[in-house]
Amino acid sequence: MSADEQHVTVDTDDEVIAALAKGVPITWFRPGRPRTAEVMRDIAVDESLMGEAAARFERFAPWFASAFPETAEAQGILESPLVAADAARREIDDRLGVELPGQLWLKRDDALPVSGSIKARGGFHEVLEYAEAVAVEGGMDAHDPATYASDEFRERAAAHHIVVGSTGNLGLSIGILSAALGFAATVHMSADAREWKKEKLRSHGVEVIEYEGDFAAAVEAGRASAEGVPRTHFVDDEDSVSLFAGYSVAALRLKEQFAERGEPVDADHQLVVYLPCGIGGSPGGVTYGLKRVFGDAVHCVFVEPTAVPAMVLGVRTGRHHDIAVQDIGLSGQTAADGLAVARPSRFVGPVVDPLISAFATVSDDIIRAGVGVLAECEGLEVEPSAAAGLTVPWRAVIAEASVRDETGVRDEADGAAEVSGPSAAGVPWPLDGSTNHLVWLTGGAMVPVEERRRYVTEGVRLMSLIGDEDPAPVSFID
Repeated sequence: MSADEQHVTVDTDDEVIAALAKGVPITWFRPGRPRTAEVMRDIAVDESLMGEAAARFERFAPWFASAFPETAEAQGILESPLVAADAARREIDDRLGVELPGQLWLKRDDALPVSGSIKARGGFHEVLEYAEAVAVEGGMDAHDPATYASDEFRERAAAHHIVVGSTGNLGLSIGILSAALGFAATVHMSADAREWKKEKLRSHGVEVIEYEGDFAAAVEAGRASAEGVPRTHFVDDEDSVSLFAGYSVAALRLKEQFAERGEPVDADHQLVVYLPCGIGGSPGGVTYGLKRVFGDAVHCVFVEPTAVPAMVLGVRTGRHHDIAVQDIGLSGQTAADGLAVARPSRFVGPVVDPLISAFATVSDDIIRAGVGVLAECEGLEVEPSAAAGLTVPWRAVIAEASVRDETGVRDEADGAAEVSGPSAAGVPWPLDGSTNHLVWLTGGAMVPVEERRRYVTEGVRLMSLIGDEDPAPVSFID
């Protein structure tokens, strides 16, 4: 009997799991995590992984600059902008009635070239790694970018097949790049994948196979179709070290971007990163990279929809891939379709668990309202998944103020939220003006204009719910 078919008994006496089962938005703060250096000594990941992935992207940069003209200005380096979000911050301050200390930033993976989403770096990396293996097998120079534009390579690539299961964004990155290199490609897509993503893939010559079931069904079908088939590579979103390596490279680029802006990230200027989470691969890889680069000065928060809190459920129970949200009575259906994954990665959860500072779940209405805020305040049109983390930075401030009110502890500013020193609420990062808050966006630029406008119209209509959410988020600290 497979893990998917087993009956799972869940401890509903656990207060976090009980809240998840009710669909209540939660924030689970996790102070007292082991120091990063201790975790990295024991982590089941080769320490050279991130550097090797970064070097691979560098080697392929000339090929990208030629194959995808939109990357030529950046010499074929694929990266997204880092932008301040002052207007959005002021808007949410006003709606929540509390000021967020520090700076709010957006990491705009919605605007990544070629395939705009947080999934792109991982998907591209695994395809590139496979391309190098095919080149070596054919006796070609795998480190020469000219190899991949040659007729000889494309002829060899055409005899190889790349397969993946996806809710959409990973499939886009795998399919588009595979086709550009000359590989045959098939994307198995779940029912909740958007129709435009399927059509986009087909326009690149990628085979798309649709399923009535969820993400797990698409992945399992893709895996079965590739098993034992010669010259076929299956990209396993549930268990891929190569995807993880590609995602981690974002941390090196982010370090450069903060340095260019003169913004330090250190013990006195800490960084909190809010990452949208589906199966956990992309936020897991980014978290690993960030902790390698910034150590204890960075705090990573995984954000999921209330109907699909797969990663927090897997970590809280310790079951990881062996539990699904349906086991606690949730539907697994969400407007944030890129995050609609009911069962977390079997690889990522156990690896990055000790590196995660907090988890948060957000209702679909608040996620969609975030789309409205980004459009109205920052002029950005994104898909719902991208806005999942937008309101989460304020939760720590509200939790802190609540605890101080309950205990009668007030600061010199008559209870203002800005606090230096230890947090009364157990929040793992400083709640003062020295902290940078970075909301990681995903998905948007490739969405058809008409669909983006529908997202925005709906989001603007729901903006009044920010600060008036029922039920309100509940905080847990341990």
